[in-house]
Amino acid sequence: MADEAALVLSDRPAAGVLRLRLNRPQARNALSTGLRQALAEEFRQAVDDERTACIVITGGEQVFAAGADLKEIHELGPAAVHGLNVLRYWKVIADCPKPIVAAVAGPALGGGCELALHADVIVAARGASFGLPEVKLGIMPGGGGTQRLVRAIGHYRAMKLLLTGETFGADEAWRLGMVSEVVDDAELMQRALDIAATIASHSSLSLQLIKQAVLAGGDSSLAAGLMLERRSFELLFDTDEQKQRMAQFLQRRKGASPAR
Repeated sequence: MADEAALVLSDRPAAGVLRLRLNRPQARNALSTGLRQALAEEFRQAVDDERTACIVITGGEQVFAAGADLKEIHELGPAAVHGLNVLRYWKVIADCPKPIVAAVAGPALGGGCELALHADVIVAARGASFGLPEVKLGIMPGGGGTQRLVRAIGHYRAMKLLLTGETFGADEAWRLGMVSEVVDDAELMQRALDIAATIASHSSLSLQLIKQAVLAGGDSSLAAGLMLERRSFELLFDTDEQKQRMAQFLQRRKGASPAR
């Protein structure tokens, strides 16, 4: 279907940066099965594409994603919901080894909030709003919300939001430690792209090993996390990029004028 082919728009606004934009404006970017499939496929391709060092995920200027497409699921039974196998699409994004920047404008609710929580950096427009309101519909988060929100902001603050289903703004998300930055709405995309371009300018292997150490270390003991960090640090000394970048840094410092 022509509509299915345009569910995710992609472009490359800067070297090393792939921007993916959800494109179901008529449904407030609700996460239909087709949209989930399209987004997962974009991530699969990005992992293998050497041109991509950092991925920016965004919605429109008015909405990031309003949640799951309830029209698809509201009459389904447990077996049918299980048969959708939605977790396979989330897993592609969760397993992405490359840094992800989410640029959030407008509502990011339910599955939209969970999608943002899959990012490594979240830049929120001042007019953005977040929430996991599934409890109000007689269900609960099913795309990682109960796990990622607790890890992001802590048990007691996350439980309040999960159990009440309340929506909160960008400034509150910043206070809770859920977003990386809050910017004026008009500055959102440029700021997200600037961050992504800076990230993409660094060694791709360094970026991936940093992400790996943070995510794997967070689910292990401190000793195991420190060991993974150290082994990854040592591994990078076997790359040509490390030799070149360190040599260039030392050469620049050598050529710098002494302070007076």
